[in-house]
Amino acid sequence: MPKANTLVVLDFETTGLSPDQGDRAIEIGAVRIVEGEITDSFQALMNPGMRVDSFIESYTGISNEMLEDAEPCGTVMNRFADYIGDDNLLAHNASFDKRFLDAEFERIPRRYSGEFACSLLSARRIFQGAPNHKLGTLIDYTKIPTDGSFHRALFDAEMTAKLWLKIIEAIHQQLTLEHIPFALIQKLCVTPKKNVAKFLLNWQARAQA
Repeated sequence: MPKANTLVVLDFETTGLSPDQGDRAIEIGAVRIVEGEITDSFQALMNPGMRVDSFIESYTGISNEMLEDAEPCGTVMNRFADYIGDDNLLAHNASFDKRFLDAEFERIPRRYSGEFACSLLSARRIFQGAPNHKLGTLIDYTKIPTDGSFHRALFDAEMTAKLWLKIIEAIHQQLTLEHIPFALIQKLCVTPKKNVAKFLLNWQARAQA
């Protein structure tokens, strides 16, 4: 059974909110976690074939000039498909990043076999006392040191990876399992917050049966 502490954490910066409306990826950042340790990373700007508006430039710090010499999206995403291999995947607000990954892979075309988990949904259930569940707020809440700027893909992926390890650590404090399965986290993400404690106890009981 795949472990929750071995996967690829990814983050996109994009021209807008929806690939269905023609928006494209402009940067991908990712880190690989193996047995709870960050082992390597992937980062690339990519030219979407369109100009980025001033809001996105200001929000991400990625300018049109920076993208002019970047490789096309398809070239970068082919390399990223090779990078992720068969690993499971994680993102903060994963539905957003999954939409862009699916859209960019469909253009190439490439596929991935791993499944997604969401650190935002997991944190809502494990860190219910946090003021909100934005990535930056959760990094402060869990006292993770930072030395970079949010809204750049690699930094956000690194912070999401560190947050993910805090989530797994918090689950370990409630369960005596040697390893936290990836499937446990997936089911946790769709468990009502009021039922989380019961869900974890039931999982523990089944694992020990």
